[in-house]
Amino acid sequence: MTPPAIGAERKRELRLFAKSLEVRFKSLELLNLSLIHRSVSNEGVPAAALSVGRKVNNERLEFLGDAVLGAIAASLLYGRFPGKTEGELAKIKSVVVSEEILSGIALELGIDKFLTLGKGEEQTGGRTKRAILADAMEALIGAIYLDSGFAPVRDFVAARLNPEIDRVLEKKVSQDYKSLLQELSQRRYRAYPVYRLVNRSGPEHQRLFWVEVTVQGKKYGPSTGHSKKAAEQAAARLAWEKLETGLPMDHFTKPG
Repeated sequence: MTPPAIGAERKRELRLFAKSLEVRFKSLELLNLSLIHRSVSNEGVPAAALSVGRKVNNERLEFLGDAVLGAIAASLLYGRFPGKTEGELAKIKSVVVSEEILSGIALELGIDKFLTLGKGEEQTGGRTKRAILADAMEALIGAIYLDSGFAPVRDFVAARLNPEIDRVLEKKVSQDYKSLLQELSQRRYRAYPVYRLVNRSGPEHQRLFWVEVTVQGKKYGPSTGHSKKAAEQAAARLAWEKLETGLPMDHFTKPG
């Protein structure tokens, strides 16, 4: 799809934005497209910055940017930590490309000020919503990749991700597998994991809970814990490791 034409005032704003990013865009139209939220198309109204009323948004760029971001993050981690296993690298990667981290970076870059939103999203605080900011961050990465190629976008992403990697390692990586699984499920399937208590056994002071989790129609577990919360965390870990690392399914169907 050819990016839509934009007006003179919007071009001025985008040049200032690109300068603040220290990225030289050959196509300001592509940069502009990365900042148009789908609410514009959903409401059936043209973006304020566009000179023609075409239904366009940043979803395709977000799709591309997600893949580019994933490849760069994996490359950075592979190079920086030769002693870590696949599972350890995958866990760090899942945190540093999470919605929480990406939306924070987006705010630091000022993406919120340049978003084009539909009226509904504008009125309900869309500029501060994590999902919208994270999606726009990925779309921006996709736009830089298309406009300038892999080397410039790798430098751009590395400059933002390396400090986040350091912070994650200082915290020894979040152990909240339910949050990690939810982030992955929302990012990949736009759905939430569903937990189900399938059994409980033992006396009250030694109660054992069995929980399974379903993600996109697939069940993982059951896993066990001495509380329902612990069992949910164990089930979430099984599902997250399967989905993130691609290990064989039979490795994850045994009670833990």
